[in-house]
Amino acid sequence: MEEKKILEVEVLETSYDMIKALKGVSLSALSGKLTCILGPNGAGKSTLLFTLAGILNSDRGKVIFDGEDITNQKTNDLVKKGLALVPENRLIFPHLTVKENLLAGAYARLAKERDTVEKDISTMYARFPVLKERSSQLGGTMSGGEQQMLAVARALMSKPKLLLMDEPSVGLAPMIVNEIFSIIKQLNAEGISIVLVEQNASKALEIGDYFYLLDQGKQIFG
Repeated sequence: MEEKKILEVEVLETSYDMIKALKGVSLSALSGKLTCILGPNGAGKSTLLFTLAGILNSDRGKVIFDGEDITNQKTNDLVKKGLALVPENRLIFPHLTVKENLLAGAYARLAKERDTVEKDISTMYARFPVLKERSSQLGGTMSGGEQQMLAVARALMSKPKLLLMDEPSVGLAPMIVNEIFSIIKQLNAEGISIVLVEQNASKALEIGDYFYLLDQGKQIFG
């Protein structure tokens, strides 16, 4: 039985002003699998995720998500469709508490699903016990590893069909990196489709199902 493609990217090109950062990238991700995007600094990895997440508009190409053409749709609409991004350097809301950050992750669901959202926060606390301990603490006062867990939990609060993760190990101590990769592996084992951008190739190779390699905006493997 052929496995379902949850994401298809066709000849994608994205620019910053006059600089073309993506030069015709094509790839796909299968439902329930962990797809890794590898490459050096400046390869276009983050640009790819930003384009997929609606933060950047592409110049050319097509993005198909869960059977629908979502090319250049707005980020908030993509979140509602089930696409969530865990950005590089966490980018949690530093002046909000842990719980407020989690509620922000579920903003698209709050109006109609308040009771369910509260249950999901309890689920996040069970998955990441340190977040329960820090529930009333401002996000910006937490350690890098704790903020990364909060960033992942915040994205999960949107109930994503596909989780985009941008360099989740950056700036973290080796022990914390191992913990973060264990969390990613567990999430994928639970059936969450993940596209992971990562410079730590050795760790990515340990957990990934499929791999693509970018260099200077071009896809050179995969």
